[in-house]
Amino acid sequence: MSISPLRDDTHGECEWLAPRPGSDVAIMLALAYVLATEGLADRSFLDRYCTGYDKFEDYLLGRTDGIPKTPQWAAELSGLTAHTLIELARRMASSRTLVTVSWSLQRVRYGEQAPWTGITLAAMLGQIGIPGGGFGHGYGSMNEPGTAPVPYPLPTLFQGNNDVDDFIPVAAISDLLLRPGEKFDYDGKQFTFPDIRLVYWAGGNPFHHHQDLGRLRHALGRPDTIVVHDPYWTPMAKHADIVVPSTTTLERNDLTCTRSDPLLVAMHAAVPRFEDARDDYDTFSALAYRLGFGDRFTEKRSAQEWLEYLYGQWRGFVLADPARAEDPPEFDEFWRRGHVRMRTEDDLTSFEEFRDDPQRDPLRTPSGRIEIFSADIDGFGYEDCAGHPKWYAPEEWLGGARAEQYPLHLIANQPRTRLHGQLDHGAVSQASKIRGREPIRMHPEDAVARTLSEGDVVRVFNDRGACLAGVVLDDGVLRGVVQLSTGAWYDPLDPDDPESMCVHGNPNVLTADVGTSRLSNGCTGQHVLVEIERFDGELPPIRAYDPPTIRRRL
Repeated sequence: MSISPLRDDTHGECEWLAPRPGSDVAIMLALAYVLATEGLADRSFLDRYCTGYDKFEDYLLGRTDGIPKTPQWAAELSGLTAHTLIELARRMASSRTLVTVSWSLQRVRYGEQAPWTGITLAAMLGQIGIPGGGFGHGYGSMNEPGTAPVPYPLPTLFQGNNDVDDFIPVAAISDLLLRPGEKFDYDGKQFTFPDIRLVYWAGGNPFHHHQDLGRLRHALGRPDTIVVHDPYWTPMAKHADIVVPSTTTLERNDLTCTRSDPLLVAMHAAVPRFEDARDDYDTFSALAYRLGFGDRFTEKRSAQEWLEYLYGQWRGFVLADPARAEDPPEFDEFWRRGHVRMRTEDDLTSFEEFRDDPQRDPLRTPSGRIEIFSADIDGFGYEDCAGHPKWYAPEEWLGGARAEQYPLHLIANQPRTRLHGQLDHGAVSQASKIRGREPIRMHPEDAVARTLSEGDVVRVFNDRGACLAGVVLDDGVLRGVVQLSTGAWYDPLDPDDPESMCVHGNPNVLTADVGTSRLSNGCTGQHVLVEIERFDGELPPIRAYDPPTIRRRL
């Protein structure tokens, strides 16, 4: 069963329940309420493998706040019926059930609560550590959850020790640059934003994943110098003072593998390097020599010599594996053959060892058990993250007062036609555009209410910003919800104005730059409230892929 405001979050024969976005925790609490009050919770599992369930149950049944988390209570928040929630809870308790939540549920205000509540619900069902049951996370996002891992280390570089203690959550880039010297909370500790005057950015594009791009542009105006490595003129590269052209994966030799994939692949350069592009390793090596520690950084190895060294190190791990099927070849033969198959564990069941013996194989939690109540988190005293899973009503959702002004809930999920913002200029991504703009899906009735038709270019806006997008009508989107993928390269109408409308369709001109909670300060760019109107003016050109004016070639 898929519980999502978007029908195509799953494929094939699957029951679909379409709740109000942002109500996931309320739904799971209601399911837990039914399990608790109808005697369907596995008390023996909770007693042996979990800690703190009694404190959570006091909250669940309303003993601590006077609000029982009943199916009727959740029905008002989610739009699903109480009967549906009651019957679903009973079905889950009567059969093998896997509770899984997507990564996207973390990328909202109070995003810590959804996975925590999902784990608690699965613990109440008592099926964690049993094949086909329990809890899973990120199945739709990664080729890793539930798959058998490689039983030995992969060929990776030694990371060394970082002597710098300063730290920020990844979603606090703008705060870092705009609030030097101010303090912030994270995971029970307090840190201070340092005064950053140089930004060196290699890999990634914050204009794809960071919230409130107007605020980010103001933040990037504060450092003295910004250096960016990139093969393409991404929005981040256009905001740099110095751009280092780097090679793509097609222009360099490399290795590729993952912990859950049985193939180690030799990535041969397919084409010569373009113009002045060079490998990041060569660039950093040159900088290391200029700074006086080149030999220490490179260990006197070229990039190709590092590949041979890493492969040899990995080959030693495999040869030490008594269960290996065959000896891996020497490097030259591997490079000629192009790949080698690794052994993976068979029949993986997550947390099976923990279920067999929680004392011998404890979890990596303070108690060694599933912490339904965390004394550590409770001790932090955060008003936005209690010591157990809890419902917090978000601002950016259709159940709040803000929806009176901005009555459409925009979901900024990952695109189907590219990976994040990568290759947005490519043919597959371009084929999905509508008159050059990123498509926005909406229910036909929402379109009729705004006199919109398929293929119209619309202005999507709120009090933070605006962008253009092209309308796609789809009754597989819950009414009141629109979906605009992330990844369209930021393209401001006026490049000199940080608050300028994005003419291409980047939803992060709309999202709030606020963390999930004081516990993790994660990204909240998945959900935002907006309004939509037809754009009747002359369509501005798309300049997202045009190179900027270069002052000087170094």
